[in-house]
Amino acid sequence: MKKYISEIKPPKVSIAPMVDRTDRHFRYFARLLTKRALLYTEMTTAQAIIHGDRNMLLDFDVVERPLALQIAGCDAKNIGKAVKIAEDWDYDEINLNIGCPSDRISGNDMGASLMAYPELVRDIVKETRRNTNKPITVKHRIGIDGKGILPDSFERTLLDKYEDLKNFVDIVGQSKVDRFIVHARIAILAGLSPKENREVPPIRYEDVYKLKRDYPHLNIEINGGIKTIKEIENHLNHVDGVMIGRSAYDTPFILAEVDKFFEGGKVNNISRREVIEGLMQYLSNLDTNTKPHNVLKHTMGLFHGVKGSKRWRQIIIPPWDKDVVDILKASLETLPKETLDARPMF
Repeated sequence: MKKYISEIKPPKVSIAPMVDRTDRHFRYFARLLTKRALLYTEMTTAQAIIHGDRNMLLDFDVVERPLALQIAGCDAKNIGKAVKIAEDWDYDEINLNIGCPSDRISGNDMGASLMAYPELVRDIVKETRRNTNKPITVKHRIGIDGKGILPDSFERTLLDKYEDLKNFVDIVGQSKVDRFIVHARIAILAGLSPKENREVPPIRYEDVYKLKRDYPHLNIEINGGIKTIKEIENHLNHVDGVMIGRSAYDTPFILAEVDKFFEGGKVNNISRREVIEGLMQYLSNLDTNTKPHNVLKHTMGLFHGVKGSKRWRQIIIPPWDKDVVDILKASLETLPKETLDARPMF
């Protein structure tokens, strides 16, 4: 059988979809720092798109692009319907969540539990492809421990070997997935919180590297515990792309360096002063129903590890005694100038 080779060039760096993190305000903040990394929506269920407030769920600002919509579900027809609805918003990519370890998600036959049903995932991708010509990607784990979630009728509820991962990719790959985004840990579907699932199962980067070696024609992106620019650089020696999550949120200024990994790219030569000025402009244009705290809470780590970190956190935490834009403007006079004006390329 002829191998499917995607013609879609994968992003060298993307920022993971994170619950209660990657909303439109965070994406605007991130886009000030990186112009080329692929951004994601928060995970949205197919049912929510079909029956919920579509404008609230799907609207975004054009400055956020390139932007992928991440969808969760377990019914191919419903996911196809949701994708067809989302076509009106013109996202750059559709991503299927086959990796969320939350009891609430996996207990409803979504997220990482679907790794036990690779034929269903394959059919979901096929149905998705019938409803869009956008790139379709699958985000998943290297395996799962499904005890307590998967039906007793399953002969094996522990699918944690490399051979299990290979079998999943073999079957799902029949649907011509444009990219596999692989979190290099198994998901323990019962007994651990999502946070614990990012920390307790051991990281197994070599499994993802081996996947790329065994399937050189597939686009493979690695995810899980990646914190520094040097780590990104090292991973790119083995795979096509790197997805970063909590480090992009906790230490966001590293995002100013990631554009250099793209073809013809270079560091986004921006200072924290210019980021704050961009935030001031954004806050000035917000509708009156949006609380400034919902924007600024995402910037807590802007001064992480450098002089001025404590002062910045004090500035952005309410209550405020005057207009927050005026407070930010005044902060440019009180924050350390050497930190405000430092640029990532120096």
